[in-house]
Amino acid sequence: MAAQGEDAFEKLVAVLNYPMYVVTTRAGGIAAGCLVGFASQTSIHPPRFLVGLSRKNHTFRVAAEATHLAVHVFDHEHLATVELFGSQTGDEVDKFGRCAWHSGPAEMPILDDAAAWFVGEILERFSLGDHVGHLLAPIDGDPPRELESWVSFGDVRHLEPGHEA
Repeated sequence: MAAQGEDAFEKLVAVLNYPMYVVTTRAGGIAAGCLVGFASQTSIHPPRFLVGLSRKNHTFRVAAEATHLAVHVFDHEHLATVELFGSQTGDEVDKFGRCAWHSGPAEMPILDDAAAWFVGEILERFSLGDHVGHLLAPIDGDPPRELESWVSFGDVRHLEPGHEA
């Protein structure tokens, strides 16, 4: 019966079109970032946000030593930046050498093309299966200037990831 439940679940999530985020971080002088689909607000008071990072990717290894993460959303005009962070691995490519960015709060790399972003302090890390959850308390950010159409899973479904999930 478990396999049938897993099949039903996989078919359901295959049709969802959830928002996609580019998450960046820095630790030990190394900047890293990746495309993330497993992320969500988890609390209003106090404000909290959960980011799931795959145990297999470069960003996860850097984030293990980091104190903060930066979470970015993009409009469709800057899909190329999203694709860069979703299809390349920091193990092989300097993604930050291929895009515009600056050092922001807590020295986090902030991507200049983002429509909005926030930096959160990592409060807790815990297993989510093949991903590790990073519970964030927002400390600073730049909100969107208007209601826009954000990059979602349907926009990046075709990407071959830099690492398997």
